[in-house]
Amino acid sequence: MRRSRKVKILATLGPASSDEAMIQKLFEAGADVFRINMSHTDHPLMRELVGRIRAVETKVGRPIGILADLQGPKLRVGLFANGKETLTPGQTFTLDADPAPGDATRVHLPHPEILSSVKPGDRLLIDDGRLALVAESADGKSIVCKVVSGTNISNKKGVSLPDTELPVGALTDKDRRDLDAVLETGVDWVALSFIQRPEDLAEARKIAKGRAALMSKIEKPQAVARLSEIIELSDALMVARGDLGVEMPLEAVPGIQKQITRAARRAGKPVVVATQMLESMISAPVPTRAEVSDVSIAVFEGADAIMLSAESAAGQYPIESVAMMNKIAEKVEQDPVYPGIINAQRSEPEATGADAISAAARQIGETLKLSAIVTYTSSGTTGLRAARERPQLPIISLSPVLATARRLSLVWGQHCVVTPDAHDLDDMVDRACRIAFDEGFGKPGDRIIVTAGVPLGTPGATNMLRIAYIGSDGLSGF
Repeated sequence: MRRSRKVKILATLGPASSDEAMIQKLFEAGADVFRINMSHTDHPLMRELVGRIRAVETKVGRPIGILADLQGPKLRVGLFANGKETLTPGQTFTLDADPAPGDATRVHLPHPEILSSVKPGDRLLIDDGRLALVAESADGKSIVCKVVSGTNISNKKGVSLPDTELPVGALTDKDRRDLDAVLETGVDWVALSFIQRPEDLAEARKIAKGRAALMSKIEKPQAVARLSEIIELSDALMVARGDLGVEMPLEAVPGIQKQITRAARRAGKPVVVATQMLESMISAPVPTRAEVSDVSIAVFEGADAIMLSAESAAGQYPIESVAMMNKIAEKVEQDPVYPGIINAQRSEPEATGADAISAAARQIGETLKLSAIVTYTSSGTTGLRAARERPQLPIISLSPVLATARRLSLVWGQHCVVTPDAHDLDDMVDRACRIAFDEGFGKPGDRIIVTAGVPLGTPGATNMLRIAYIGSDGLSGF
């Protein structure tokens, strides 16, 4: 099955989309990668979902990526004697270490790391920012705050700290258990929530040992401030706009989205734009005009993937949501202004032979109007370099490693095919021509451009470029 777009679609599984038949319908509607949200999924269900996705993969004959999204640290206030309280802007309200039920003057905060880190002047946002507090004093055991805006607070509401860097890693005990479990099932990507600093990736990478690629979710101001360092240590990024919109001014989020997307593109790392893209389709069969524009902006920016959350996980119209996102993406990429916008954001290639080959392949392919770029990639690095160029022509990545093909299913423009390594250069060119023909990217007489590393099978050693004709039998003409 060949997609008619280059941006990928990431669909979250949930109560509305957990059986095998529905997963297949979502794939057929346009989903390329499936997200399992470990905030709402226990280990037995996670294993069942992975098994169902792999069964669909076998049926459709195409590599499908799986992203396991770890919950990360969930910071919440404690309990109230009455379950909830009404506060008044301007009043004093205290968060402390006392486990006694709260009232209109105080509540337990069961997170000593917050009590020891908050400084006077730091903001504390409760319940996704509906209640805003500012710390007036803090002694390590309690934080005396002034209520700035909002009035309601109730049991176990979440706490966001946009001005405070906490001295804890991104992995909780639950995350460590979840990470071990998802790695055992062979998921392709693991998303890390609430990354603050590059060091937050170290523990996850040590546990993963290369068994899955790591995606950093950028959802805190501290992560935005150290974006370049985080990109360097990440395999991919996610623009997690939900929490970004809580911890940073809403009007700043669109600019930050562009900043993250462009930085990831420069680095050649995949980037996903997520949260509320077609939110109204949770309960309506069509999106709003604003949502269509929102999706289209991410596509115009050259994001590798766009994501559906509750729309596909718990909404009334999961298939329609995926199909609508697919339709929007296809239309944007057919727009006459799309190539110009994509090209304007292209970065210069790195000073390596492999990057120079990838840049040359794009330029030659577009100049000669070839049918496709065919890359041989064992580790996926060559495929990523080809995608970084954002060529107008299709990219076919051939890999002998199924795990590599699955990971590349998240990457812009990649059509991945699992095939054994070529025996020699002639076999490599013949195989590239035959697969381009069989997969519908070219017909006899068309030309393709092939990139690979010689000697064959050497990871990351792309050093060869060749133009080939597709012959009448689908093999290389000459």
